[in-house]
Amino acid sequence: MRKLLVVTLALEILFFAPLSSALDRQPNADYRARRQALASKIGGGVALLFAPTEAEGPNAIYGYRPDNNFFYLSGWAEPGAALLIAPAIEAKGKDPARAYTEILFLPAHNYAAEKWTGPKLGPENPEATRITGFDHVEVLDSMRDQLVHFLPQSRATIYTDVPAGGETSTSQLPLEWLSRANAFPLGVAYQDARPLLASLRTYKDAGEMDRIRKAVNASIAAHFAAMRTLKPGMSEREISALMQYEWGKRGCERPAYAPIVGSGFNSTVLHYSDDSGPIQAGDVVVIDAAGEYSLYASDITRTLPATGKFTARQREIYDIVLGAQRAAIAAFQSGNSHLRRDQSNSIHNVAYEYINTHGKDLHGEPLGKYFIHGLGHFVGLDVHDSGDYDAPLAPGMVFTIEPGIYIPEEKLGVRIEDMYYVDARGKLIELTEELPHTADEVEHAMAAR
Repeated sequence: MRKLLVVTLALEILFFAPLSSALDRQPNADYRARRQALASKIGGGVALLFAPTEAEGPNAIYGYRPDNNFFYLSGWAEPGAALLIAPAIEAKGKDPARAYTEILFLPAHNYAAEKWTGPKLGPENPEATRITGFDHVEVLDSMRDQLVHFLPQSRATIYTDVPAGGETSTSQLPLEWLSRANAFPLGVAYQDARPLLASLRTYKDAGEMDRIRKAVNASIAAHFAAMRTLKPGMSEREISALMQYEWGKRGCERPAYAPIVGSGFNSTVLHYSDDSGPIQAGDVVVIDAAGEYSLYASDITRTLPATGKFTARQREIYDIVLGAQRAAIAAFQSGNSHLRRDQSNSIHNVAYEYINTHGKDLHGEPLGKYFIHGLGHFVGLDVHDSGDYDAPLAPGMVFTIEPGIYIPEEKLGVRIEDMYYVDARGKLIELTEELPHTADEVEHAMAAR
């Protein structure tokens, strides 16, 4: 009996290891609550989503990364899975009543492939439901029969990721196969699940906030390392590599986006990502770089003087950008403010007006035309996270506030980007408060080399 217990425990550890060691995963109850929340939004339909297959080619540089929506609902980080969520319905006509049902479909074992990719949890494992948190775990090959059982005989609605023109979808090929296999009744209708999931992902729960904070804190440490190290004669790539090392050793799996380290003229190029130029005396360096922790992103930008001291003109532009950020923060009202420029009570407009009424370019023109991007965006499982931008900023939302001025003629770009969270009381909490903000604070941090 004891030997059997030891063998069972060893198998559980073996199968659970890929799930537990790869990511700092939230409790199963959190993912189940999200599945139930989605079920409440789809009426009598069913949600059917598919995880991507194993990453290949350039996309595999940092290893397999789950689809954001699939992971949000399941917490499952292995390739090739699928999930079904069927809300409870009452009997109607030929269609029987249906209890709330959720199934995680896992691929059957491919032992030859597992020699290369490592052991996978299989649906035959007696601990599969406990490990994954799903009521039912089935082999992927049984999906067709399960759908025939759960879908109504009359017209059915399936919520999935429906690609728009020119888009691709992980669901497209599986749905085409299921259709050919007569898994669906006649007249099946597809609805895009992504807007519903975006509305849910707009508001972060406590577990999500914990992981976002870990991504932010690791990235803050990386920015401090850059401030202590940066000097003329270095390359932009050296700073990028240093920062990736710093947040990597603090638990981040990968960058949250392509790091931007732009010196001189490159500081005026918003999405500059070559990171290949030299850092020269007299330059400012825009560093927009942050890590991703357990799939949750952070997004931080600081602008540094290469020599450790701003020139008078650089400080003037820096102070205007910082003033615009502080004006937007002062104007924030929970449940009332919006991020985008074309909305009522827009804090973007507040920042723009500040920039446009402070300072001039070399030709005496206002600086507003040099603020050429949005003021901020949601952050979560994606650095530009899904969310309801029509809703006013409210408790549970995480977003950036990032004004900037970019003057190519002067080879002078300044962006200051911080992350914020609205707490349950409606208070705006800065997640990046530890970093230097003022020009004096930046210079002081760079002097501590």
